[in-house]
Amino acid sequence: MSKRRSSDELLERFSSRYAEGGTAAGRLVERRVIGANVGANGYTTVAQADRLVEALRLSPESRLLDLGSGRGWPALHVAARTGCHAVLTDVPEPAVLSARKRSTDASDRVSVVRASATQLPFAAASFDAICHADTL
Repeated sequence: MSKRRSSDELLERFSSRYAEGGTAAGRLVERRVIGANVGANGYTTVAQADRLVEALRLSPESRLLDLGSGRGWPALHVAARTGCHAVLTDVPEPAVLSARKRSTDASDRVSVVRASATQLPFAAASFDAICHADTL
């Protein structure tokens, strides 16, 4: 299998996953495992997201880049807690659309960009911190 085909299949798999709506069972698991219904697509708990807030020491003047943000958890949490400007990036279109929808209330400090971590459309030194929770 060529690298390109493998890449396309992986993108299709993740796009399908993000396009699926949440279920009552999924929300129950999310509450019990993660600690809240946050629209997660990974395994970062609320406690871990709060530790990320502490470790990054961001302020309202700071810029955070989240690589592979999926639906926006935990970067939306970090932006809400610190007031920083967060830029969420991912490749699957359904993930980007979901992150945009979820960030509507914070549109003054959150931007969502469809971009791969291997080809980012930002100048060097544009961010004060980078995170990539639950991303390989």
